[in-house]
Amino acid sequence: MTGREAGRRSTPGSSPLRSIPRAGVAGVIAGAVAIAVSELLAGVVPGVPSLVVAVGSLVIALQPPGAKDAVATLFGTNDKTALNVAVVVVALLVAAAAGILGRRSFGLAAQLLVGFGFVAFVAAALQPLNSQVLAAVNAAIATAASIATLRILLAEAGFLAPVRVGLPGSNRAAFPVATGNATSLLVRDWNRRRFLIRSGEFLVGALALGAFGRMLLDRQHPAGVPVSANLPAPAEVTPPLAAAESLAAPGITPIVVSNDSFYRIDTELLVPQVDASGWQLRVTGMIDHPLTFTYPELVAMPLFEQYVTLACVSNTVGGDLIGNTLWTGVHLKEVLARAGVQPAATQIVGRSVDGFTVGFPTSWALDPSREPMIAVGMNRVPLPAEHGYPARLIVPGLYGYVSATKWLSEIELTTREAFDAYWVALGWAKDGPILTESRIDHPVDGANLAAGPVDIDGLAWAPDRGVASVEVRIDNGQWQTAMLARAISKATWVQWILRWQATPGTHTIEVRATDGTGAVQTATPGGPSPAGATGLDQVRVSVA
Repeated sequence: MTGREAGRRSTPGSSPLRSIPRAGVAGVIAGAVAIAVSELLAGVVPGVPSLVVAVGSLVIALQPPGAKDAVATLFGTNDKTALNVAVVVVALLVAAAAGILGRRSFGLAAQLLVGFGFVAFVAAALQPLNSQVLAAVNAAIATAASIATLRILLAEAGFLAPVRVGLPGSNRAAFPVATGNATSLLVRDWNRRRFLIRSGEFLVGALALGAFGRMLLDRQHPAGVPVSANLPAPAEVTPPLAAAESLAAPGITPIVVSNDSFYRIDTELLVPQVDASGWQLRVTGMIDHPLTFTYPELVAMPLFEQYVTLACVSNTVGGDLIGNTLWTGVHLKEVLARAGVQPAATQIVGRSVDGFTVGFPTSWALDPSREPMIAVGMNRVPLPAEHGYPARLIVPGLYGYVSATKWLSEIELTTREAFDAYWVALGWAKDGPILTESRIDHPVDGANLAAGPVDIDGLAWAPDRGVASVEVRIDNGQWQTAMLARAISKATWVQWILRWQATPGTHTIEVRATDGTGAVQTATPGGPSPAGATGLDQVRVSVA
């Protein structure tokens, strides 16, 4: 027998190049099994971290400057789903490489899988809310499952000695290999079928177990459900909205956004579930009297209500990463007064239970014209988990990345020079005042309209300077003043509307706002990085 014949028999019916797809498929399925086992363990055993989520969180922590802008622009509020999918795809590609490597050296393939499992363990262990022991157990079991699966499938594909697993056809040696062309073809055909059958079994099992595990995991981290039932009655209650504060206009965003519809942008892939019974809020740093509040102690303080518009710095011109709602909470100024802020303390740092940080000027918080708060309620119910339960910071006039800490655990007084918060260290501006902006809600871009009267409407905001006027122009014509609803306050957005006599043809509609200081919205396109997007929102419509 020649050396060439011996090589062919090591991988029946395949040239080295033709064998790559089968080996790659074996690796992908082994990777899918590892992910499924990891998700199942995380879903079944509380406290076991999801390795997919852990790697995604590590990617977020290591992201280069500008990545936040690009991801938010591409995916908006679906950024977390996109990151989860990307982590799974990368893991499957690594597993595919292990499968291809395993054709020649199963030992090296196993080492590659162990290496990737170790990366997943490190990613999970670095998260402050995760148990390192449980992270290690999950990574070890998932890695072992992937190695075992790859060993079985590579054997079924003819690359390794058969693995006896007690199933029909698992012992390839029972078949003749070289007693004639017809017999050899029969053996090769059976090998392919057996590999496909076994691969299908593993794949279906992995998909089912993985989906079940993620369902259980999501139940451990529900979104949209208040964690406690009631809040004490506020000492300062906001009166009901007046009819003049909202417009009945087609397609316009409600003046108050519901909790379920409020945008969510943060660094968490799974909503943190904070037990309020063991939660504490510490006030530390450059103060005379360090303070610690339990949840009952915090909500026992005099509560007040206010409408505040929050915006994400990643919001594009005309985008929807902004919302206005009614917040309930404690006056931050009162807490700072109790603590005794030292004169040299120029920055307030908010820390989350997961280590995320924001930072904003002390002078901004102490300005008599605004009321920053430690919020505990949203639209008169306790904060939903995904919006920061048990408590979060709300600072009127500032983008969320420098102010709106969710799942708040500490407020530290320090100096501006001493500390750069999470996003500032990644290249975003140290100061984050919300820019004067406006958008068109109706008509939408690309709409087909009938000639005649058409209502153009939308929103404008400039927290906490207020909006003085909104103007609209058609096809670079004269700016026309829109009618404004009465603003709830300077800290909120305002609705606007303009009646337009539409004529046949294609038209471009633009909008701009002027804030309460007389500053006109910047027309030059830019951003969002490093300090917010600039430019004018516009839509193109066809009129017939």
